[in-house]
Amino acid sequence: MGSVFKFKQFEVDQDGCAMKINTDGVILGATAVHNSPKRLLDIGTGTGVIAMMLAQRFPDAFIDAVEIDESAAIAATRNFEASAFNTRSVVYHSDINSYVTTSRYDLIVSNPPYFVNDLKNTEQRKTIARHADETFFEALLAKVAMLLNEDGSFWMILPVKQADFIVEKSLEYHLALHRQINICSDERKPVIRKVVCLGKAANEKAQVVAETFYIYEKEGVYTDAYKALLKDFFLAF
Repeated sequence: MGSVFKFKQFEVDQDGCAMKINTDGVILGATAVHNSPKRLLDIGTGTGVIAMMLAQRFPDAFIDAVEIDESAAIAATRNFEASAFNTRSVVYHSDINSYVTTSRYDLIVSNPPYFVNDLKNTEQRKTIARHADETFFEALLAKVAMLLNEDGSFWMILPVKQADFIVEKSLEYHLALHRQINICSDERKPVIRKVVCLGKAANEKAQVVAETFYIYEKEGVYTDAYKALLKDFFLAF
């Protein structure tokens, strides 16, 4: 099986990337939204797929992407340059904590490492791509609070435990939950991921209504909602 994943408007060469395209990433890329974003930031861009999905969805926006892994940063740069979005997207090989910019962002997204304090993978690059501890998430929130515009939105997709930790900790950085989408494999399964949207301008006492999103109608059959979400991207839909 080749390393190139073909979407309707772009291709993603995954060669050199420890973490490949996955369901979490494409759900985030299709879901994260802002009224009229002009500058976007993808933290931990990996292959660059989320950044390019956002570039397709928001044709007037400029996208910065940060990636700590050198091989992945090279791959993402190659993918950006081969795309129709090459004049308004750029990759920075950097740890997000070391990333320096004068820009402030309307929309920030991240599909971050999430196996907090779990068993580490023996392959070092996959360990970096998939694992983090609480200090990582706290540093991420601190950086996002600095980089986000006053009316900006920060979107992530995470397992339940890590998402709940982020939401609770966000208040310490003057961020608050704006929206939450609970992702389930199907109607009979528990929540496996949460998409959370944080922002600065929320009334912390306002009640956020959690939505539920199902990927499968039954085994091997996607829901209409999933197909509608990704129809502008996936060749199969």
